[in-house]
Amino acid sequence: MQSTFKSINEVKQRANPLSGLACNLCDNTNCLIKKNLSTLESSNFTNKKNNIKCKKGQQFIIEGAPVHGLFFILKGTVKVFRTGINGREQIVRFAKEGEIIGHRGFGTEEYYSIGAIALQDTVLCYFSKNDLQEALLENPKFTYDMMLFYADELNRSENKVKSISQMTVRERVIDTLLYIHRKFGHLKGFLNLPLSRREYADYAGTTEEQVIRAFSALKKEKLIIAKGKKIGINDIPLLKKEISEHNYFLDS
Repeated sequence: MQSTFKSINEVKQRANPLSGLACNLCDNTNCLIKKNLSTLESSNFTNKKNNIKCKKGQQFIIEGAPVHGLFFILKGTVKVFRTGINGREQIVRFAKEGEIIGHRGFGTEEYYSIGAIALQDTVLCYFSKNDLQEALLENPKFTYDMMLFYADELNRSENKVKSISQMTVRERVIDTLLYIHRKFGHLKGFLNLPLSRREYADYAGTTEEQVIRAFSALKKEKLIIAKGKKIGINDIPLLKKEISEHNYFLDS
């Protein structure tokens, strides 16, 4: 059973705070903090962060909880989701090292519109809302990079909605497989992010039964292989070609 944190103070108390993980030693070159380190360090901003360790299955953002700040993934993988009709979970995205969690509630809203769960043991860098706002006001380049990040996220969200409305179930399942491959790659012949059939369904906007049927058809066509939760893609170009008319992030 997953454990949850109702507030940032509870996160700090129950998720094993760490120390000594300085931003200048971080290997996540895609992180917005790392990209702007030269200007942010002069304001002592990076020294105000908290490093938090979450165990696999722990929920560190509760949907509807007050926004206190943002989380940056130092190490690990996270599932970001929203609750839909009848309490059905809809997975918004999967996040990895260097990515931001909780930004949808930052700035204009007072409550998180998403929830977030660690899919494996994860280390987070947490910056408070007040510290971030001060850094954004003082550093134009950091603010500009954050604006570009939000613009890209909006574009991806709009395209995700478009794909769900226009793709068939099979195409949505293929799109999900390609998304996982692009983002996490292969490990020993299988996608490097083992997911349940339910999680595939919650991301693709379909049902677990339909995912099972789609996987069965793809296996018969020898386009994928499956071993428990592990899925391997045998022919990436052919799968890309099948959904190419939708032009949805095929090469990103």
